[in-house]
Amino acid sequence: MDIVSLKYDYLFRYLMQNPLVRRHFVSDVLDIPTEEIRSVRLASPFLWKRFFRQKQGILDILLLLNGDTKINIELQIKIIRYWDRRSLFYLSKTFTEDLLFGEKYTKLKRCVSVSILDFNLSNDPDYHRVYRLRDKNGDEFTDLLEVHIVELQKKLSGTERMDDWIRIFNAETEEELDMIKTENPGILEAIREIKLSSAGKVIRALYDAHMKEIRDRNARDDYVREEGIAIGETRGRAEGWAEGELQKVISLVRKKISRNMSPEEIADMLEEDINLITQICHVLKKYPDLNDEEIRASLQR
Repeated sequence: MDIVSLKYDYLFRYLMQNPLVRRHFVSDVLDIPTEEIRSVRLASPFLWKRFFRQKQGILDILLLLNGDTKINIELQIKIIRYWDRRSLFYLSKTFTEDLLFGEKYTKLKRCVSVSILDFNLSNDPDYHRVYRLRDKNGDEFTDLLEVHIVELQKKLSGTERMDDWIRIFNAETEEELDMIKTENPGILEAIREIKLSSAGKVIRALYDAHMKEIRDRNARDDYVREEGIAIGETRGRAEGWAEGELQKVISLVRKKISRNMSPEEIADMLEEDINLITQICHVLKKYPDLNDEEIRASLQR
């Protein structure tokens, strides 16, 4: 049976409200024993704006670990331009937001960014990479900033504590969830919650609406992309024509249109590209008062 995917951000945020899931996920992604986790609670995802014109920061999930470490967890399905800068923006915002004017730097909390990506940023085979501030000899400058990148599309290592979490994120059916053999109580609880959510009406309805929106948006993007390519190719071909040759084609198309011929028929008769002929027909019908020279100029503009 199909399930609601954990890649659906609403379900992921819902699961992070479960203390058992939250505790074990943090333990596994940061590779720390659960015994060292005294508390891990949800914090407000809205980052404070110091000035009116500053960009507002809104995190996916913000956790406070043991009262002294902030963990920003981001689930990103679609690749974003300048993702690295965006990630640093949110990490910096999270790090500095607690410090008010005149306060001591000791108030600054350790900040960890965890980005779960459904795309690959690099060719590195490791799906889980950790970045810290170190010098060229490997000596640590500070542990106050740390970045984790988890790429869901890469091959599992077979040894990472995060392996089963990756399997959960990539699971599309209940059968795939059942194939995950583990004694990790956090993962078992996450599987139970996903099954319950998939069977429930509310989250299932939200998920179905979300997936429909994605399909519709992808269809619109494909249409715009194809139209843009067609127009670009048409303009490129038009720009490659000598002025006299293109004007001659425009004149012939004008005559064929007056005989009620379709763009397809004209393109076939003149043995010219259908996209170029269609564009000429469109301009001729929309601006019948333009002469051949003006139409040529508009096509090559």
